Amino acid sequence: MESSTLLETADIYLWDEIAPIANQLDEDADLLRLALKGLGDRNLLALRVPRTYNGADLDNHLFHSFQEQVARFSGALAFLQTQHQSAGAILSKSQNEDLKQAYLPRMGTGKAFVGIGFSHLRRHDNPPLKAIETKDGYQLHGHIPWITGFGFFEMVLAAALLPNGQAVYGMLPFSNTHQNSGGSIQFSEPMELAAMSSTNTVTAEVVEWDLERSEVAFVTDAGAIFKSDRTNILNHSFFALGCAQAGLDIVSHVQEVKPYLSIAPAYETLLEELKLCRHFIYSAQDESFEERLRLRVWAIDLAVRCAHAAVVVSSGAANSKRHPAQRVYREALVFSVAGQTTAVLEGTLDRIAATSRRYR
Repeated sequence: MESSTLLETADIYLWDEIAPIANQLDEDADLLRLALKGLGDRNLLALRVPRTYNGADLDNHLFHSFQEQVARFSGALAFLQTQHQSAGAILSKSQNEDLKQAYLPRMGTGKAFVGIGFSHLRRHDNPPLKAIETKDGYQLHGHIPWITGFGFFEMVLAAALLPNGQAVYGMLPFSNTHQNSGGSIQFSEPMELAAMSSTNTVTAEVVEWDLERSEVAFVTDAGAIFKSDRTNILNHSFFALGCAQAGLDIVSHVQEVKPYLSIAPAYETLLEELKLCRHFIYSAQDESFEERLRLRVWAIDLAVRCAHAAVVVSSGAANSKRHPAQRVYREALVFSVAGQTTAVLEGTLDRIAATSRRYR
């Protein structure tokens, strides 16, 4: 299917089938599972996988447009599907052809569902999952503090730190499993999250798990994830842009049903800012790291302000947990910290504090 047709298909699906149930998707895992399946039925789940493995191989602009649109309609669906999309994109770079053939051709349609578990590598102080090399592969031991998609994905592309600082990435079962050798993986109950609880985020205890070489995707250089974070600093911005648009959609709707309120000036101002922010972000791939970081932080700030505007125009009704403005506001909080690095944290705080400095 042509790239433009894929995105048109996604747009129709999001407008017609996801928008009416967005609030339910935030809390109902069964409904979210059907929504994810709907993306698979339309072959929309391997958008960064090469065509030789039945992927769509979208370029950056089109893929980011897709990510932004999904976030506009459902933060839960956006957050869940991007785990699988990331697994496919990362696995496609492996030299393990057998492993790629086992998963990639089936990922676009959801015949194979794969999550990720490697954010813990960003911890500067003693990452909790470690590995040692063995005769037949690697043995993993420790704790994975964050894996999304329990009950959705069958496998997890996880990473563990080696003694020399390198990281080994390999496939682990996403279910409680014991090996004959004595190794085991045990998952927690889903966390009680303020937003997107339906995505079933869990922790894992890994005890002397034997990862065979056939299950290894690759071994990265020491500190590779920090280099990747700098290169891909803008990637999570597209979720924030979608969330900002979701907030403004609510503001626009209230403006239509309550024309006696003076909502239009604020709406137009925020909409113009969103258009400007979006333009700069989509054009910034070759900009300096500092400029891309500034744009990432701007998108986070804008998402929070647009979601807050949605709460304000919705008045007391926004206190209801099932009100769209309440959901979008919680999603803005999630996208404020999703994929957070030290630089993003510091930049976000600096932008927040800048408002206070203006009043000194």
